[in-house]
Amino acid sequence: MPSTPPWTNGAEGLLMEYEKEVAEKVWRGRRSGAVSPGFGGGVYARRSRSGRRGKEDEQSLVVVGGGAAGVYASIRAKTLAPHLNVVVIEKGKFLSKVKISGGGRCNVTNGHHLEPSGLARNYPRGYKELRGSFFRTHGPQDTMHWFSDHGVELKDLACALTEASLLIYVYCFDCHVRPKRTAGKSVSGASVDANGKFVVKVEKRTIDFVDYISANYVLVATGSSQQGYSFAAQHGHSIIPPVPSLFTFKIADKRLADLSGVSFTRVTAKLMLDGIQKSAPELTQTGPMLVTHWGLSGPVVLRLSAWGARELYQDKYQAKLVVDFIPDIHIEDVKRILFQHKDQHAKNKVNNAFPKEFGLVKRFWGFLLEQESLDGDMHWATVPKSHLNAMALRLKQWMFEVVGKGQFKDEFVTAGGVPLSEISLSTMESKKQPNLFFAGEVLNVDGVTGGFNFQNAWTGGYIAGTSIGTLASKSILKEEQACLQLQGS
Repeated sequence: MPSTPPWTNGAEGLLMEYEKEVAEKVWRGRRSGAVSPGFGGGVYARRSRSGRRGKEDEQSLVVVGGGAAGVYASIRAKTLAPHLNVVVIEKGKFLSKVKISGGGRCNVTNGHHLEPSGLARNYPRGYKELRGSFFRTHGPQDTMHWFSDHGVELKDLACALTEASLLIYVYCFDCHVRPKRTAGKSVSGASVDANGKFVVKVEKRTIDFVDYISANYVLVATGSSQQGYSFAAQHGHSIIPPVPSLFTFKIADKRLADLSGVSFTRVTAKLMLDGIQKSAPELTQTGPMLVTHWGLSGPVVLRLSAWGARELYQDKYQAKLVVDFIPDIHIEDVKRILFQHKDQHAKNKVNNAFPKEFGLVKRFWGFLLEQESLDGDMHWATVPKSHLNAMALRLKQWMFEVVGKGQFKDEFVTAGGVPLSEISLSTMESKKQPNLFFAGEVLNVDGVTGGFNFQNAWTGGYIAGTSIGTLASKSILKEEQACLQLQGS
């Protein structure tokens, strides 16, 4: 390891001051042995011992996309094949999605789902295919171990990815990916020459710039960018049209905006779509929900938006949402509690005294009274039983009209992409084009909120990086053996 940090000497400005502090801590830990190296001692070697291998004989990898999957794969490939020449091309900023997800803090993975089949059930697209060997190769525990082994402390089965993303940056520097990083440029296509190598066309739109890079292997990890879909289609892949996933619901009732900020720790919500005659179990979800100034949000709504993403798109985001605000209390018990409350609080105003068993806030209770045309100043004794029955039914089956989708700024996920049937999940290699690999959201895989989309990126990147690194190592070994034979002859 060099005596000075690899981000100095020409890399100033890439990290902010607070980022440098984190990087310094991790780098010092590696030098002292407190943090596991993870890349092997020969990572800086550029030539074989024979010294005969020229630049044209180098094994090379072009990674299209500098997000979670692409960077993770780069590190893994470089770990297994230190001599591998790696170029990571990103048209925007490296790891930008990782940095801003969750407002700068998001889950590395989801440690509550460690068994592959249970984990796979959190992927509306991909759950059938991913429940096999995919997550067994590199699952949530492996991801958590990777981060913790490299100096990132996980808290409550999650991790602050501001620090974790910086850690990945440090290791990119360490494994010589940094000198080959290319930001602000995009890949517009690639041909395959007579020797089976890719000739990758790189462009920069802001200036008249075109470059060509030769590569033995190409990994497409472009997320939901059209760049990746075009590249895949160029090499024989079909593309399932991408549509938004993980979004909030706009609700027709404008009066709901008065409740903006009111949250519920546990509701059960059922999404009713015209395109689905028989309700799928995934379209009923239980969990927290939040009222926003435009409608409804929270984990329950986001999960429903993911499972109904394509049907919602087809129906132009028009649907019915039935919400049970007190799912742990049967409707008959709700009626009984209301009737008892009427008797016990006959002289109290309905707006000031309401059943605490329901766990509702006063603002929401007032909204409920308004919906039932009840004056909050009336006394419980004067409330007709028919109104109490109607209130119970509304609390258990409140129907909202969904009239559009909102934005969930912390998640930006699409459903669609390269079909999983067109790649080998054991290697992430294309079945259409040898030595072409895919990982991450460019594939038709998307998860619900809670770290699942990042886990797909880590797993796919790890498998692709392992495959590429192994292939490159074998090729390099063959070249070195051939050189030794030539020297001996």
